[in-house]
Amino acid sequence: MFSSTLWHIEGCCRSSVLFLKSLKCAAFSLSHGHCSSASIVTHPSSRQKSKLSVRCRSKPQRQVCKTVLQHFDAQYREELGEQWKSARDVLLNPHSWQYGVLLNRFSDLTNLEQGLRALGYTSLLPRVQPESQSNTAHIPLQCLIHRDPFRLPNQGHQPGWLKQYFLLNAASVLPVLALDVRDGEKVLDLCAAPGGKSLAILQTATPRLLHCNEVDPHRHDWLLKTLESYVPTTLQHLLSVTRLDGRSVGGERPGAYDKVLVDAPCSNDRSWLYTPDTHQGDIWLKERAQLPLLQTQLLCSALAAVRPGGVVVYSTCTMSQAENQSVVEAILTSYQGMELLDLTQLIDSVSDHFGFAHLHPPVGHLVIPKKGQTWGPMYVCRLKRVY
Repeated sequence: MFSSTLWHIEGCCRSSVLFLKSLKCAAFSLSHGHCSSASIVTHPSSRQKSKLSVRCRSKPQRQVCKTVLQHFDAQYREELGEQWKSARDVLLNPHSWQYGVLLNRFSDLTNLEQGLRALGYTSLLPRVQPESQSNTAHIPLQCLIHRDPFRLPNQGHQPGWLKQYFLLNAASVLPVLALDVRDGEKVLDLCAAPGGKSLAILQTATPRLLHCNEVDPHRHDWLLKTLESYVPTTLQHLLSVTRLDGRSVGGERPGAYDKVLVDAPCSNDRSWLYTPDTHQGDIWLKERAQLPLLQTQLLCSALAAVRPGGVVVYSTCTMSQAENQSVVEAILTSYQGMELLDLTQLIDSVSDHFGFAHLHPPVGHLVIPKKGQTWGPMYVCRLKRVY
């Protein structure tokens, strides 16, 4: 339906009808021109409805940091083999990146989902009944994807109005699905900013408590803004937002939660590859060597914070073995009472949309981007605290 070049729309339309008209207008501009990015700009007027104008412009080319790329080439050729070639091609071509649309069940979605489907969007997840038929069964997550690298606009923050959707790498919902939160559970999102996974949790269930923690001051403010933009005031009492050192939470609140998500700080392959300069790239690569220790400490804290019988999901957005399965292996070999849980059913349900790496050893699952399925990187692993 759309050209293969990335395009997006600027401006925020609170009217779903007006918004969908702007989508169609941008699609028309692409099909009749040669621009690499189509922009819809809204011009509000106090006397008349917003007018729409379309302009075409070229999207600035992002500069790859050669130092980081050389490091990735050496590491991932060894760890991923032939799969690195397809992942490398995607990472080096941001114009090919696809974007998922997480719909906000708390907002007015009148005509929006229907309109997006008419434009070629489909559901990431099959509409199947959950395994549990109890009253605590979760709500199906509404995440829409498109086969082309089509990006909707980021809706602006407006006090008193709830945003309709959250843009994300669709693989980012896998840790939330693996966590499998149910109504009435107490949940900790240990490294929560910018808030997409906390929001996704609330799309699937109404927990008794959702504790969203972020130690970094700037990212903590970002987290607060996200929650304010998407969660109604009637549910704010379910949320606790803190700025604690995640490594200490387990010691301060042992066994306090039913489920814990550790979306750990990592060497984000997508962003690190576009480090502004070589000097910064060198700094990040040195910091990369220290990340597994931090990640292990965070995972230990999470396992202390969850109750016996509770579940912890560990995830990153890197393909690095040292930050993924090696961290989990270290926990399994060093601590008793931990069990690695199977994710085969979840992986099978999304296998048509994602490319998965062949991990050795097979601990957890890794989504690697490839042509036509540019989701990831995303590593996810589920653990149970037995006692």
